[in-house]
Amino acid sequence: MVAIYESADCVRDHNFLPETNKHRPLQQTGNHINLFVKNISFQVFSHLTLCLWFLGCDCVKNRSSRAAAVCLVLMCVLLLTAVIVLCVHIHTKNTNYTKETQQLLTKITNLTEERDQLLTKITNFTKERDQLLTKNINLTNERDGLSTKNDNLTKQTQQFNQERNELKYNSSILQYGWSYYNLSLYFISSEWKSWTESRRYCTERGADLIIINNREEQNFVNSIAGSTLVWIGLTDSDEEGRWKWVDGSNMISSFWWSGEPSGYRGKNCAVSYPSGWYDNQCNTAYKWICEKSFVKYHIP
Repeated sequence: MVAIYESADCVRDHNFLPETNKHRPLQQTGNHINLFVKNISFQVFSHLTLCLWFLGCDCVKNRSSRAAAVCLVLMCVLLLTAVIVLCVHIHTKNTNYTKETQQLLTKITNLTEERDQLLTKITNFTKERDQLLTKNINLTNERDGLSTKNDNLTKQTQQFNQERNELKYNSSILQYGWSYYNLSLYFISSEWKSWTESRRYCTERGADLIIINNREEQNFVNSIAGSTLVWIGLTDSDEEGRWKWVDGSNMISSFWWSGEPSGYRGKNCAVSYPSGWYDNQCNTAYKWICEKSFVKYHIP
């Protein structure tokens, strides 16, 4: 019994832990897992060494003490084996996790590069779209400009055709004895008719008996009529003494010969002569002058 107690005191009084590891915390997470395994392995190995030393210690004197020491050594061996297996397992897992982490980082890098490439393509497509939109706007403006030019050319063509037709019409009119003066066309007859028949002749041709507005027009009438008496579009048949032109307007400027109009009730129509105007009976036969505005006609 004394030997056992002595062995117990020997074991109790011996410090199994190294000074450097007496109060070191176990860090089991993150990057400290390997350090933790190393510390455990070192402590188990230290205990195993102590156990082996204990077997050879003089304080172990009897068989029962040696048996207890052998059991302790076996437990340390088993513990060391378990720690080694655990370390291998943890190392394998850590290696796998590291590989998976590297693979994930590689995938993230690839996806980032693909994302950047897609963003670059989107930027390029956006620029191309903006350029196409600008070109479309420019083409639209050009189209509108060309359309406006085409409309103007169409209007000019229509105007040229109209003027050509007018020239054709005027040429044909002038061939039939019409004369042009101050935006009007004039026709002097070669026949003699009454004032009413003369006016009918004019209206059937889109004209009417001449209306003389000023001295210049009167001089023009004298130049084309010569010394011939011609009917003009002046009458007081509606109201005696109130002379009106065929368009219904009152006479303002007049070129009556001295003593004219005579006031005779049967003389209700006016004729022109180089010396001036005369009133005469409307059924008397004279030449006449038709007048119409220089309007625009189209010859098919």
